[in-house]
Amino acid sequence: MSADSDRHSPAGGSAILGIATVVPEHCLEQDSVKRKLRSLLPIPERRLDAVMALFDNALVQRRFSVLPLEQLCVSRSLSETMALYRESTIVLGRRAAADCLTASGVSARAVDLIITVSCTGFMIPSLDAYLAQDLGFRPDVRRLPITELGCGAGAAALGRAHDFLRGHPEAHVLIVAVELPTLSFQRNDASTAQLVSTALFGDGAAAVLLTGRPSGSGVTVLDAETHLFPDTLNLLGFDLHNDGLHVVLAKELPDTLRTAFGAVVDRLLARTGITRTDVECCVFHPGGTRILQAIEEALGLDRARTQPAWDVLREYGNMSSAAVLFVLERCMKQLRPRPGAYGLLGAFGPGLSADLCLLRWN
Repeated sequence: MSADSDRHSPAGGSAILGIATVVPEHCLEQDSVKRKLRSLLPIPERRLDAVMALFDNALVQRRFSVLPLEQLCVSRSLSETMALYRESTIVLGRRAAADCLTASGVSARAVDLIITVSCTGFMIPSLDAYLAQDLGFRPDVRRLPITELGCGAGAAALGRAHDFLRGHPEAHVLIVAVELPTLSFQRNDASTAQLVSTALFGDGAAAVLLTGRPSGSGVTVLDAETHLFPDTLNLLGFDLHNDGLHVVLAKELPDTLRTAFGAVVDRLLARTGITRTDVECCVFHPGGTRILQAIEEALGLDRARTQPAWDVLREYGNMSSAAVLFVLERCMKQLRPRPGAYGLLGAFGPGLSADLCLLRWN
C-alpha cells in the first residue's frame, strides 16, 4: 500500500453513512436441517450419507428463516409462497431501512433515491412503495427496484448508487436488500443444484445509506465495475415452475471464476492506479465454499483477507443479494481497516455476471 493513499483516488467518491442488517426470528441449525431432510427427501438410503456430507462440506452452521423448519417443508402453491414473501419482505425491509436511517442520523425525507433489491420473490407494488408509505419518504423520491440480478444485486446496487451520486453529490441514496431463499425449498426436487442451495441459503435483509458528499469517517465507494462473462447463461439462475423457484447452479461456475475473474478485478484497479497487493480488505459474496475458494485462487488471496465472507457464510449462510452487505457491515464494524486502506467488494449473479466496487476506508 502506498503511503500516499489519496493520489489514486478518483473524484466523486460516494460515502457510506450507515449500514444495518436484520434476520428473521427462526434459526435453522444445520444439524436440525439434516435430521429433517433424512426423513423427507425422495432419494435412496444409499445416497443419503453423501447428501449429509454435502451439508457438512457447506460449512454453514446455522441460517435464519421467516418460517420454522416444519413449515418450510410443507408444499405450497406459487400464490401462497408469494403471499408469504410479500408479507415478510415488507417487515424485514422496514426494519433494515429504519435501523440504517437511525444509525446514519438521516431522516427518511432526506432520501432522494431508494434502491430495493430482491430476486427470491415478486411483488407489485414493489417494496420501495411500501417503505415510502410506512417510513415517510418524500412523494418525489426516486425509486429503483432491482429484481433479476440474483446474488450480485447487492454489489450492483452499490454501483448504481455511486453512479447516481456522481451526478447528484448532495443527494442521499438508500439501498434495501431483502432475500427469502428458504421459501424456495422444493421437497420433491432432489437435484444436486437444489440440494446445494438447501445446504447454503438463508433469509436476511440489509440496508445501506450513501451520499456524494465527503465523509471524515466510514467507507467511500471510489469506483464500480460490471462484467458479463461470455457464454455462461446456463451457469446460474432460477427456473420458475408452478410450485415456485428452482435453482440453477452449474458445477462449472467455480472454474469460470477461477479462470476469468482476475482480469475483471485488474481492469477496475488499473483505473485507480493500484494493484491487487494494495487491497487490504476483501468484501466478497459468501456464495459457498467452492465460490470463495475460486476467488482466492483467482486473485492469489490468503484466507485472512477473505475471512469476513467465510464468517458470514458460517453464521448466516448465503442470503443472496443481501449477503455481501452483511460482509461489508462486518468489515466496517468489526475489522475496521486503517484509514486509507483500500477494499474490494464483489458479488456474482446470473448472466454470468460480476459486480465490483473499489472501497477506501476513511
